[in-house]
Amino acid sequence: MSMITERPVPGRPPGGPEGAAEAVHPETRRDLLTLFRAYLALCKPQIVELLLVTTVPTMMIAAGGWPDLRTLAVVLIGGAMAGGAASALNCYIDRDIDQVMRRTKRRPLPANTVTPRSVLIFGLTLAVISVALMAVFTNWLATALTAAAIFYYDVVYTLWLKRRTPANTFWGGICGSAPVIIGWAAVTGSVAPLGWALFAVVFFWQMPHFYALAIKYKDDYARAGIPMLPVVRSAGRVNAEIILYTVLTVAASLAAWPLGLGLIYGITAIVTGIAFLGEALLLVKRSRSGQPLKPMRLFHWSITYLTILFIAVAVDALV
Repeated sequence: MSMITERPVPGRPPGGPEGAAEAVHPETRRDLLTLFRAYLALCKPQIVELLLVTTVPTMMIAAGGWPDLRTLAVVLIGGAMAGGAASALNCYIDRDIDQVMRRTKRRPLPANTVTPRSVLIFGLTLAVISVALMAVFTNWLATALTAAAIFYYDVVYTLWLKRRTPANTFWGGICGSAPVIIGWAAVTGSVAPLGWALFAVVFFWQMPHFYALAIKYKDDYARAGIPMLPVVRSAGRVNAEIILYTVLTVAASLAAWPLGLGLIYGITAIVTGIAFLGEALLLVKRSRSGQPLKPMRLFHWSITYLTILFIAVAVDALV
């Protein structure tokens, strides 16, 4: 299914099996390693890792401690496969724009490391297996949410919203937040108010997180014709939305506190929330004064913020 083929080796004996074996094996190993790395890159493991960072603590607080280990393993494996499936199918759909964006032109499809057909089959196979795992070992709600998240990300967001509206980041935030309620549903069979509050934290968080990235790669998105907010709206509008959604993220994190979380979480939410808002305000200040924006500072701090906050959720579940 892959277009990777063995390259000719200079000096190979035309009919000598021993000489051929000695020449082929190192090259074959390199090709297999290249292929493995390509399929791993299609799954966007950094995104999958971040999704799991929010899912496991949510499952712990839903269970009031460590959840059933089989359920935890299934959600981790199934969730990773579902995230990988959604990402691979996203790469398949976006292969045209990935070719013209500097940030993405080295991905496996633009680099011709794999074929579109093989990526499509790979993504669909992962999607089917992930949903099947959830169906067999969890419950109907977690399964339905998993299938809906994959469909929403690839069909609703990637095929439709991403290329048509500057509100694409807002609406795309739904699927990015889904692992939180999927994890909660896998443990309890329903989603409690605390689960929805944690969903809201991740949902609102995605706007300042991705707007910072879009500012950094504004020219890339413009070249590809993607109407990301920093491309089609003024800096003032982008600044206002960054502050708005950072405030809403912190507010949602504080709203989750009285719904079943303890003092450790509460203190963490206050301290990290102030730091997150401070970094957002610093970006806006630089924008208004004409200084270099350094948007990746906010991007990287947003990841640190979310990680620390959900570690606090996990700690509260255990104390």
